[in-house]
Amino acid sequence: MIGRLHGKLIEKTPPQVLVDVGGVGYEVDVPMSTFCNLPAEGSEITLLTHFIVREDAQLLYGFATAAERQTFRALIRISGVGPRIALAVLSGMSTQDLADAVEQGNATLLTRVPGIGKKTADRLVLELKGKLAGNAFAPAGGAASAAQADILSALMALGYSEREAQASVRALPAEVTVSEGIRLALKALAR
Repeated sequence: MIGRLHGKLIEKTPPQVLVDVGGVGYEVDVPMSTFCNLPAEGSEITLLTHFIVREDAQLLYGFATAAERQTFRALIRISGVGPRIALAVLSGMSTQDLADAVEQGNATLLTRVPGIGKKTADRLVLELKGKLAGNAFAPAGGAASAAQADILSALMALGYSEREAQASVRALPAEVTVSEGIRLALKALAR
């Protein structure tokens, strides 16, 4: 699994970027929210990624923040919503705006995103309700939120509920490393 790329930005062609990592060029599809905040070509960048393997393709999606990646993963779990629609949603609104629209039941706002009809918008509101609000990483970005996202994923993979995992991650120091954060969170959850 490819979880993060750090390298030189070689080419920007919306919605795709080419990142050179140790001499290997990775084609990465990104939402416009990430694309618009990219530095000039030739600059060093870091993208959090989601790797999808299909029968006919291997696809890599990149995100500037952990909140975007978490939201993308939540979106593609919904029946009828694939990676392209998830990218369109993230390109059309911020993760916080999406969370607010879902919590308020505002499906009309979601229909403004190209490719999202009334039925899909209603399904998004129904299935994402309660899953995006309270996301510990929604407003944050950068290395701290990436570490927190990895810690949260590890705790959930170990069988803890999302609520338990988020509560323990929120209690961690802001600049904690992933391995130290997992250790501290497990220690707190064992009490």
